[in-house]
Amino acid sequence: MTAIKTGSRILILDFGSQYTQLIARRLRELKVYCEIYPCDAPLARIREFEPKGIVLSGGPYSVYDKGAPGLSAAGKADGKTASGDLFGLAVPVLGICYGMQYLARRFGGTVISARAREYGRAFIRRPADAKSALLPAEFMGGAANQKANQKIEKLQTWMSHGDEIGKIPKGFRLTAISHNGSPAAMEDSARGLYAVQFHPEVAHTEKGIEIFENFAYRICGLKPDWDMHSFLEEQVRLVREKVGAARAICAISGGVDSTVAATLVNRAIGSRLTCIFVNNGLLRKDEAVEVVRAYKKHLKLNVKLVDAEKRFLSALKGVTDPEKKRKIIGREFIRVFEAEARKVRGARFLVQGTLYPDVIESVPPPREVSGASGSAGFSSTIKSHHNVGGLPADMKFALIEPLRELFKDEVRALGRELSVPPGILRRHPFPGPGLAVRVMGEVTRERLDILREADSIFTEEIHRAGLYDEIWQAFVAYLPIRSVGVMGDGRTFDHVVALRAVTSQDGMTADWYPFEPEFLAHVSNRITGNVRGVNRVVYDVSSKPPSTIEWE
Repeated sequence: MTAIKTGSRILILDFGSQYTQLIARRLRELKVYCEIYPCDAPLARIREFEPKGIVLSGGPYSVYDKGAPGLSAAGKADGKTASGDLFGLAVPVLGICYGMQYLARRFGGTVISARAREYGRAFIRRPADAKSALLPAEFMGGAANQKANQKIEKLQTWMSHGDEIGKIPKGFRLTAISHNGSPAAMEDSARGLYAVQFHPEVAHTEKGIEIFENFAYRICGLKPDWDMHSFLEEQVRLVREKVGAARAICAISGGVDSTVAATLVNRAIGSRLTCIFVNNGLLRKDEAVEVVRAYKKHLKLNVKLVDAEKRFLSALKGVTDPEKKRKIIGREFIRVFEAEARKVRGARFLVQGTLYPDVIESVPPPREVSGASGSAGFSSTIKSHHNVGGLPADMKFALIEPLRELFKDEVRALGRELSVPPGILRRHPFPGPGLAVRVMGEVTRERLDILREADSIFTEEIHRAGLYDEIWQAFVAYLPIRSVGVMGDGRTFDHVVALRAVTSQDGMTADWYPFEPEFLAHVSNRITGNVRGVNRVVYDVSSKPPSTIEWE
């Protein structure tokens, strides 16, 4: 069973949808605790989680693909349930997109190639006299005391599917139809089975949060009891139990994640925590000095500054592959800590600020599926994180990761609970590998110096314009190309840097920030005028997906 203590628990079984993480975010916004397991997780593991409800995610497959993903214990496709399969757990199930099609086939219905494929915005309507405990009351005809003008005749949703339900399974009733006449929602309340063809987790679906509210509160009978105060108390208790009389060391970087993790563990074990700040040479301008000063002044943490710049740059020499960079940095990071640990008597634990998105994005695909175009398994590894996939097998420390179940906005809420200064909590995310993943290609001191100066100017201008808190993350990337330019009536052949700024709620999806042209022109002029060796500045207008926030 998970370490999280709460009665409101929903399990999400992932069929590989790009939106699965958004399901988790919506449920946690409702103060309902949830976790994401692969769809083929063993029934014993599912039982151990003790879910009060289960969500089946969407996925990029057809249920008829050879080797299409399925549940490890789904029973027979005969419409019956048994105690030995998932549907015998007697908890409500919500299927979304592929999850709906999976339910339809499992319980005796049919799935066919869609007569009209639906991608993007689509409108749904309810059949005459349809009733639903899942869909919004206004859409289903409203409660008796609602005014007529509050009723919704059609609801905007977000669709992404090439198959549709051909025949509704016995026992289910149709509760919504798309504008193309395709089944959009169905339910069998007697067996606690609910399904929608659209994605209520995506912001473009109107009333999507109400659908999750109805499922969690009305159908599963849960209460909003997942909050940061209860999480903090439980994590402090668990850290004390795990560490015992031993000592721990914590990597601190000045970012929100490591700061909150250190503060939490410090509350649990006090002086038995030694915080170490490693200057790996991959930090932003003046960052090492400023961060250590802030920790000592505001958080009163015992911080030791270790200068390992030469070590890291030497290890990265000649390396261009992003994954190799991350592995090397993770390895050297641990080696430095091992050396420092020998100076801290009784240090047996390493504290890290690993977050849930780090864990999710680093999970490898379980197996390949044939028949699904471009598929590489139920889900794909986006990148390995240095504190998830880059740790060496012979690491000498046991890990403590108190934030492992949290998303970024939840970490900030936890930081407020811990009274971490707002100035630290407001800092934009910074990758564990630092500027190494913002220098495309080989990492050299020259490239790092160029990047630091350009990044400092960009950040300074964002603060000056009062835009810092509107932006989730902003930085500059060094591109491994040179371009022709003209400076002082002479030809130049110099470096190119890219500005990147995005808005996001949790880093799982992101949109590029629409700066005014005048702002970008001003920043570009400052960089090309003040950063020697740069003659071209570009702005990245890619969202996530299809891109990631960082360039590597």
